[in-house]
Amino acid sequence: MEPTTEPKPLSLKANMLWNSTGSITYLAFQWLLSVVVVRLSDNYDAAGVLALALSVYNIFSPIAVYRMYTYQVSDVNRENTVGEYLTFRVVTTTAALAICMAYSAVTCAPSTLLAIFLFFLTKGLSLLIDVLHGQDQLSGRMDYIGKSLMLQGAGTFAAFCATFSLTRNLEAAFAAMAAATLLVGLVFDAPRTRRFGAIRWGIAPKKALHLLGYCLPIVIATIACSATVSVPRQMLAWMDGEAALGIYSSVAAPVAIIQMGATYLYNPLLTNISKLYANRDASGLRRLYLTIAAGIALIGVFCALAFEIVGPWVLELLFGPSISDYTYLLLPVIANAILCAFTWFANDVLVALRCFKGSFIGNVLSASISAAVAYFCITTWGMNGVSFASIIAFLPSALIMGAFFFKLVAKPAPKEDDASPCDSQPS
Repeated sequence: MEPTTEPKPLSLKANMLWNSTGSITYLAFQWLLSVVVVRLSDNYDAAGVLALALSVYNIFSPIAVYRMYTYQVSDVNRENTVGEYLTFRVVTTTAALAICMAYSAVTCAPSTLLAIFLFFLTKGLSLLIDVLHGQDQLSGRMDYIGKSLMLQGAGTFAAFCATFSLTRNLEAAFAAMAAATLLVGLVFDAPRTRRFGAIRWGIAPKKALHLLGYCLPIVIATIACSATVSVPRQMLAWMDGEAALGIYSSVAAPVAIIQMGATYLYNPLLTNISKLYANRDASGLRRLYLTIAAGIALIGVFCALAFEIVGPWVLELLFGPSISDYTYLLLPVIANAILCAFTWFANDVLVALRCFKGSFIGNVLSASISAAVAYFCITTWGMNGVSFASIIAFLPSALIMGAFFFKLVAKPAPKEDDASPCDSQPS
């Protein structure tokens, strides 16, 4: 039986707190998997398969996500129902899984294929729950999101540990993680999302094809944004070997907190940004944009100071004394992380405001620059060249996407049936 009244929305502060707490908890449990799989194994084989499954998933996850979460939480006019978003996510995730398995069959050992499939299945189920979270955010109840992420993180971690410790079988552990994820979705998330209205599966083929074509530029932009970082890293491995990349990645790993902190700051505000734009509140929109940008800068400065003081100690604690010779990599890594965080923010704002052209141009430009300068930067500055290549690429990208935003808010908001406020399809 459907409730007669919707739950009251929480305050912005409460929503941001719940979202941040849940996200951090989930990420912590996901990171602990890489520690536990080594502790419970006699060798590094299982850890290697886990790393492989995660790497392959990350290549094809943009196809599964199809940038729909940002699109959904900025859908203040309710263009599509939650059931339509769910059905569309099933389509894109199934396509991504099929492409992933075809790629894996060619590039990975046959013994790893089942593990890759089950790991992708676990992540795919979580992506379906993510659609329910989009409805929760639109309705101002991100406490549901935070609690779900805590349950998913703790549940999948417990399922993995219990199953792997008993069986020493990675495939069985991934299957248990998938079951735990499905249980959270069915028992916790679905009943709470239904409080905002019935969930009716199905989407018209015409609408699905429209979304596939309409959002393709931002899917390409997402892949390009990832390539801005991954291309210099792959270039380092090609030029100086896997060990050099391992050292750089180890130093960079803790600094990822800057990007995560930035997303926790602005993600809950994307719906507010869309509402301000729909209400034609240009001054409020500019003020919020600059406030968030200042917040990202403050997070970056705080983290830079913290890493400058305790960074070498933290790195040695995590990776041993051998890493101490490479702490000189920290400052460029931090600068790169701050620019990357602002680029993510500028990109997500353009997606929320349906300015796909700006997102496409900015991200494709950064990937092109990164690929063009990576060899020179690594030849000139060694491992630091990875950071410098991304910095050189992200800076014009962030400025261009910022320019698209300020040009956009100077115009009146488009009507609901307009394709995009700045011609989303690149010519």
